[in-house]
Amino acid sequence: MESNPPLPAPNDLAATWAFLENGIDQIMNRLEEGLSYKRYMDLYTGIYNYCTSSRMNPGFASEPLAGPGSNLNNNRGANLMGSDLYQNLQRYLERHLFTIRENSTQYMDENLLRYYTRHWEKYTTASSYVHHVFRYLNRHWVKREIDEGRKTVYDVYTLTLVSWREHMFKHVERHVMTAVLKLIERQRNGETVETGLVKSVVESFVALGLDDADSSKSTLDVYKDHFERPFVEASEVYYKKESEKFVSENSVTDYMKKAETRLSEEENRVKMYLHTSTNKPLITTCEAVLVKNHTDIMWDEFQNLLNMDKLDDLHRMYSLLSRIPEGLDPLRTRFEEHVRKAGLSAIEKIADQGGETMEPKTYVDALLEVHRKYNDMVTTAFRGEAGFVASLDKACREFVNRNNVCKSSTSKSPELLARFCDSLLRKSAKNPEEGDLEDVLNNIMTVFKYVEDKDVFQKFYSKMLAKRLVNGTSASEDAESSMISKLKEACGFEYTSKLQRMFTDMGLSKDLNDQFKDRFSTDAGDQQVDFSVLVLGTASWPLQPSTTNFIIPEEVEKTFHKFKMFYQNKHSGRKLNWLFHLSKGELKTNYLKASKTTYTFQVSTYQMGILLQYNKDTTYTFEELSQSTDLNAEVLSGQLGILVKAKVLLLSNGAVGEPGSRYDLHMDFKSKKVRIQLNVPVKSEQKVEVEETHKTVEEDRKLLMQAAIVRIMKTRKTMKHVALVNEVISQLSNRFKPKIPDIKKCIDVLLEKEYLERVEGQKDMFSYVA
Repeated sequence: MESNPPLPAPNDLAATWAFLENGIDQIMNRLEEGLSYKRYMDLYTGIYNYCTSSRMNPGFASEPLAGPGSNLNNNRGANLMGSDLYQNLQRYLERHLFTIRENSTQYMDENLLRYYTRHWEKYTTASSYVHHVFRYLNRHWVKREIDEGRKTVYDVYTLTLVSWREHMFKHVERHVMTAVLKLIERQRNGETVETGLVKSVVESFVALGLDDADSSKSTLDVYKDHFERPFVEASEVYYKKESEKFVSENSVTDYMKKAETRLSEEENRVKMYLHTSTNKPLITTCEAVLVKNHTDIMWDEFQNLLNMDKLDDLHRMYSLLSRIPEGLDPLRTRFEEHVRKAGLSAIEKIADQGGETMEPKTYVDALLEVHRKYNDMVTTAFRGEAGFVASLDKACREFVNRNNVCKSSTSKSPELLARFCDSLLRKSAKNPEEGDLEDVLNNIMTVFKYVEDKDVFQKFYSKMLAKRLVNGTSASEDAESSMISKLKEACGFEYTSKLQRMFTDMGLSKDLNDQFKDRFSTDAGDQQVDFSVLVLGTASWPLQPSTTNFIIPEEVEKTFHKFKMFYQNKHSGRKLNWLFHLSKGELKTNYLKASKTTYTFQVSTYQMGILLQYNKDTTYTFEELSQSTDLNAEVLSGQLGILVKAKVLLLSNGAVGEPGSRYDLHMDFKSKKVRIQLNVPVKSEQKVEVEETHKTVEEDRKLLMQAAIVRIMKTRKTMKHVALVNEVISQLSNRFKPKIPDIKKCIDVLLEKEYLERVEGQKDMFSYVA
């Protein structure tokens, strides 16, 4: 059974301290034997009795004994009597720690760490018990001393930590840190070590960080000064030596793997047993030694990795260099140049076919292939980092607008892109499925994003859309709408407003035709003519007027005049301009006596006008056909050439288009097809149309530049020449890239028209004329 010594007299300091020291010694050295609640309460009561002793307070009657949790209000005695006990406790802790310190001298390295951490854990556990035993002293005497500004007085638990710091830590910390650094170095060298020892040392260093100004607060000063600083310095030395040796003996890619592993290990080391605040200084130091000191060799290796498409190594290099300031800048520059060269090379390979005859699909696919490859690289290797995305965009903009195919004109890319759109959206057996078509249209928009001359694309696209709608060759109305929506999203409402108006006109024309047919369906003699008209707004449709006169064949003349009257009655004041060169029809053959087959000729209106003449006779001269159709010589020659080539007409005299040449109806015409397409474009007309489109673009650009200049000057009132030019370029760059000489010409035009004037006495300054 435990033998508890009797409580000492309340006013006997020597007896009281001897009683307390015996108990404290048991807590500090033999806590594992156990401390009964009775023993604990006796120690607490001994302190209470001494602090409230009436020897120092004559006439003061002691209150009944209370436990550690009681609220004792009378503390006059405690305020006077606590000093002796506090000082005795201080001296005891000093003696106790001296013994521990002396015994530590026989240990080194890992054994020293075991000794230090074992005694630290035992000491701090015992200290918390002692703190509770002295709870009455803490609440009263200690509190009053602290309130009065005594910097050398602490609550008992803090006193135990201060004592450890003064009488143990300061004497052994260098030996402890030497042992810790050796242990960590062994772990870095691949050995398995007891990491719990380092964790306990770290916890003790952190716990000893007490604020001298306010003992109730803790700081990391001890940990920072005595652990973190030497640890980070040792890490720097270790990795500097290791990295330099490794680089000299291994490849750059192997070094990057090593550096990546080491950085990961250090980040895990912080999580395992260091204080979280060490992460930044440690990793920053390691990044400087492992990455920054070796940037040159990584930058030099980057081009080789690009050439060989080493995505894993590229990502590793990106991850390492992204850790240091400006580490990625040279990579972005080299990546941009590499992609630009790859794009130019890809176009050069297919440019042998010649820019003029380049197949749009081949061209667009080549552009997309390069973009797809390097966009995937940016996504996977560079994690979609904004700087690499910008480098990719710059490179793509260069090779899309300035390549071998675009030598003659930067407008070639948007033209070919528009032609590729046309081939996809026009009815064809080669058209992709609806889901695949949407993907292809999205790919087209990827290229479109990089096209500088978006106005050129718009012109060609609108002309081709007009042809698809007029000729009824659109593959899908949904696909047409989808493409226009994509263009609208990319360039805004104004860019696609005319395109959307075309579809509106098509719907109105259908309603108009239905009304016309309902109105005249009962008229006799009209059943042989299936007549349909598209009424299209001049402002929205890019359709050129006919370049020749034309006499409407009498077979359709009656219906033609009926529609004119019907439309004028419905819309008085509107004028219809007939575009016969865009019209078409079908004719059935009734003249082939030897053949039982009836053929259907799909013809242009001009071809219809020529062939219907052969209802009256079987042979005509060039001059006779010119007179009966009123077509000019150039157009008539082109149409006759197609009919002669198809052997519908036979040339019996002279050459096609020559004066005096004669054209006979081929009475023995035969074909494997029942429906023969004769309405094919004349190549010379196609070339002229392309030239006219480019010419229209140039004219439109002049107007756009003038409008932009007026708009800017109206807002700013006065402006310097250079500032005005830059503002015009900025405002129009989403449509096309204005050339400075063209802007200057537009400014001169506006000066002549007196929209602007030069400011007197100020060089290159313009003002707006209201």
